[in-house]
Amino acid sequence: MSVSALAKQMEAVKVLGPGRFGKAVKILSQMFSDQQCCKMLSIAGPIVPGGLRTVLVDLVEKNLINAIVTTGANVTHDMLEGLGHRHIVGSETDNDVSLRKRGLSRIYDLLVKQKAIEHLERSTRQMLDRIPLEERRNIATFELLWHFGSQLKDKRSLLSVSSEKRTPIFCPGIFDSMLGLDLWTYSQLNPLFINPFKDFSRLVNMSYESKRVGAIVLGGGMPKHHVLIANSYRGGVDAAIQLTLDRPEGGGASGAPLEEAISWGKIKSRDSLVTLVGDALVLFPIITLAALENSRR
Repeated sequence: MSVSALAKQMEAVKVLGPGRFGKAVKILSQMFSDQQCCKMLSIAGPIVPGGLRTVLVDLVEKNLINAIVTTGANVTHDMLEGLGHRHIVGSETDNDVSLRKRGLSRIYDLLVKQKAIEHLERSTRQMLDRIPLEERRNIATFELLWHFGSQLKDKRSLLSVSSEKRTPIFCPGIFDSMLGLDLWTYSQLNPLFINPFKDFSRLVNMSYESKRVGAIVLGGGMPKHHVLIANSYRGGVDAAIQLTLDRPEGGGASGAPLEEAISWGKIKSRDSLVTLVGDALVLFPIITLAALENSRR
């Protein structure tokens, strides 16, 4: 049985986890097959260091994703790998004091070398120096990341492929990351002004000018809300899937059911949306594979 056939059987169940899984595959299949649908992907959590970098690159290369909104952390980790560094398999039980002495930083059970972070800082300064001065004085994050992507030697990095395809990566929380620290320190001695209004204008215009918009939400937080609120000017997104581990009772955006956004005018209807509770690192590749199988038929 193929993954898409399994998903169809789950959809037929209609209830609980299998029903939601099957519905998520159906909605994503429709998004991928709809040439007039602008697909916006929001990414929070360790999606890139957790192993989905290649999945994201493939989707951008195939023009199945038209815009990405993500955290500064995911951009940072893509740049680290783009510079030739790799994430290391560790353990959630590692001694963090010992790791600090060994020059290693931990993300649950994966590790990053401090030397890689130092290399990122040096490389960021060099790449910024190559951007024309007038551009640096008023630059959007998607423009900045296109510049970085064009300079990375690893042409299979997310930033490189996005730069080549001219798919914007918006990063509203870019300063909340190691890359953000490097940008700030550079700005203390050199002209650099990152203009968030240019990013938001581009995102709103993309949503407003599209016949239909589909949102794919991995995790939550600022990236999720950024995509949804940008679409409020057009009455909301037309379809959405959300993969999250967070609970809704606290009232935060990360665990909020997508239906809640209808009351704010950020989503149009309950018919084409589903929230699937689970680890996006596990679920998204499987759902994507099933949707791609469907769209090839």
